[in-house]
Amino acid sequence: MGYFPQWKLKTEGIIAPDERLPLGQTLALGVQHVVAMFGSTILAPILMGFDPNTAILMSGIGTLIFFILVGGRVPSYLGSSFAFIGVVIAATGYAAGSGPNTNLSVALGGIVVCGLIYAVVGLIVMATGVKWIERLMPPVVTGAVVAVIGLNLAPTAVKSVGSTDFDAWIALLTVLCVGGVAVYTRGLVQKLLILVGLSLSYVIYAVLTNGLGMGTPINFQKISDAAWFGLPTITTPTFSTSAISLIVPVVIILIGENLGHIKAVTAMTGRNLDPYMGRAFLGDGLATMFSASFGGTGVTTYGENIGVMAATRVYSTLLFPVAACFAIVLGFSPKFGAVIQTIPQPILGGTSIVVFGLIAVAGARVWVVNHVDFGDNRNLIVAAVTLILGGGDFTLHLGNFTLGGIGTATFGAIILNALMQFGEERIQKKPHEIDLTNKLED
Repeated sequence: MGYFPQWKLKTEGIIAPDERLPLGQTLALGVQHVVAMFGSTILAPILMGFDPNTAILMSGIGTLIFFILVGGRVPSYLGSSFAFIGVVIAATGYAAGSGPNTNLSVALGGIVVCGLIYAVVGLIVMATGVKWIERLMPPVVTGAVVAVIGLNLAPTAVKSVGSTDFDAWIALLTVLCVGGVAVYTRGLVQKLLILVGLSLSYVIYAVLTNGLGMGTPINFQKISDAAWFGLPTITTPTFSTSAISLIVPVVIILIGENLGHIKAVTAMTGRNLDPYMGRAFLGDGLATMFSASFGGTGVTTYGENIGVMAATRVYSTLLFPVAACFAIVLGFSPKFGAVIQTIPQPILGGTSIVVFGLIAVAGARVWVVNHVDFGDNRNLIVAAVTLILGGGDFTLHLGNFTLGGIGTATFGAIILNALMQFGEERIQKKPHEIDLTNKLED
């Protein structure tokens, strides 16, 4: 067996990771994955004061790094991680969304170190196997973490819709367009449900605003004013102990996200991807280091793209280097970026509602496929508490470190599961076994 799979051509039905569609469909579906990740990959750097074009460029390069490290066997896209938003803002004293972050280099240093530790964990998993992580994060935990990512981002999607009634109706129209394409079409059009649904709502929005004078019209002048080619902003990191101490703990969240995503993909594809878990961690860690070294955000495997795979049932790994190349082109093209930036906010918000919902459902799918028994009180409590902590964005302040909802839910799920597992094992022991153990320890 070679390092890379021999992708077999398949034209219909479920497309497995080691299968491929015809070139035209592969290119089209690759573009759809770019569209799916675009909203979040742009939103995260905007909230942290990064250059969005740099973030897009680095997400493409990072995805190629990941693709090579896993030998083209794990279908995944790497985009800007939301887990860094809170700690970057805290480390730099930045007001979210207020333009360029003048203290960005300090945050970049912390992200580089975080990526380094993440890569080391990947090497350890490659050497020792994935069993200890699976024990630490069983399906009840990983499924909950994936679901929480979707639920935690739900308010972001809803708030991004806009403040007017017109915006709200456009967002719902976008949801209906995507849903209509998913249900009432077949073949390639159905597989391109996100891209086609977004395009339909874009045309309708242009007719209603630019044509009929309703709402805020699309400013096409941005496109004509933008250059065809331009370099994004490059910023080099500086290393501060205080910033590093704030940012490094995010590695736990990244591991939980990546593990959950891979388990979700395993559930969807029926392929055991555990042998590539260490490589996936290593690839994500190296991609994060590379991105932050040039002014990009920390990256992670993207639930949005998993949502697209869940909807299209096309898991071919070849889609992701295609998507990566499109992202790289976008990063170097202000003109292309201007086209994407003309997409009205309520349309992006409506698309996010669909995609984030698919992420949450992908987490539930992990439970279903792995036959998680919710008749077991341990599983019930772990899942219930995790969902509420993450969905409610429960925040903890530990000195200067702020742990947001996803982080709190991830740590909470791991710790709660471990405590209950330990308690169960002791209860299941016979009394004389417990006494004997205690005597031996004494």
